[in-house]
Amino acid sequence: MTSNTVSVGIVGASWWADAMHLPALASHPAARTVAICGRNRDNAQQMADTWGIPQVYTDYNEMIDCADLDAIIIATPNNSHYPIAMKAFEKGLHVLCEKPIALTYAQAREMAERAEALNLKTLVPFTYSFMPTARYLKELIDGGYLGQPYHLNMRYYTGFARAGDYLWRFDRKIAGAGIVGDLGSHFLYIAEWLFGEINAITCRLGFSVPRPPLDPTGKAYDILDDSCMLTLEFASGALGLIHCSALCYEDSPFGQTHHMEFHGSAGTLCNFIDWDKIQQIKGARVGEGMIRELPIPEHIWGVARRDTVHNTYRDIFRSEDFMTRGFINGIISDSDLTPNFQHGARIQRLLSAALKSHESERRVLVDSIKA
Repeated sequence: MTSNTVSVGIVGASWWADAMHLPALASHPAARTVAICGRNRDNAQQMADTWGIPQVYTDYNEMIDCADLDAIIIATPNNSHYPIAMKAFEKGLHVLCEKPIALTYAQAREMAERAEALNLKTLVPFTYSFMPTARYLKELIDGGYLGQPYHLNMRYYTGFARAGDYLWRFDRKIAGAGIVGDLGSHFLYIAEWLFGEINAITCRLGFSVPRPPLDPTGKAYDILDDSCMLTLEFASGALGLIHCSALCYEDSPFGQTHHMEFHGSAGTLCNFIDWDKIQQIKGARVGEGMIRELPIPEHIWGVARRDTVHNTYRDIFRSEDFMTRGFINGIISDSDLTPNFQHGARIQRLLSAALKSHESERRVLVDSIKA
């Protein structure tokens, strides 16, 4: 790092890198995106031309070895996260890695321990925890709005798996876990963030839509779940339900809806996002009467637009100091980042417990997951 400038390389020339990470880096005065790596050189070059990135690679090892980097962003399929991150740590680079950060808890724990031993900054984009509704829920619950938490119910509905085509997210060797990892990891993180540690999980995975038995190379693969239901037992005694599905018809511009309810001794909170125009918190404390809307405070909104959820989403991650921009700030200021690889490994442990529960058809204690 030179003169409070962070030189960044990005691995993955995907739409997500183009939509979220690269705009955030471009808007940050201290970030310099100096290299991009993609499997398809033409795609990587096109993205480099769009964003003014001087160096293009097709091999992440070469990029990490040859580019003069302070940090990397890993925006690739799940099976590549572990080797890329471990290579980056060898070179003393700070790492932002998409979730889930690995295929197994053993890999994720090793990644977290290595980063901590080297005093390197890490960040895992559990994206939805940065949205205004989530941050306001955190403020309310930490402030005692619910009193003693009793239970939560969280539902993530989307429809990208309805067509039944091959997607790498349903291929075990690439994704590691299906919808329980892809969508469930987001809500597992939020559940612990708001209600505290989860002690036990019971999980059932759904495989409703038939998929091609062969991958695009003609090889057979293990087909993963397209929906999941999780029952959570918290250390506090609270209970929780998480239902995630990629089979729902959701007629919204973003193709998904989020529904959350939280109940406790002192009150109730509800969160609904239609990913079009509605991003709303409702609640009531005991004795206050009917549940009503709780306007999100100005200090939570910041400068984000409020006309559509998607514009809020864009502004939070491209203009405000969350996720990618927050990663750069943490490197410059040498401050702690959240969620980091320790949190990522924790969620990987919960996912391992969920998968074990489904396979064994029983309740699984999270502490029983050792590797």
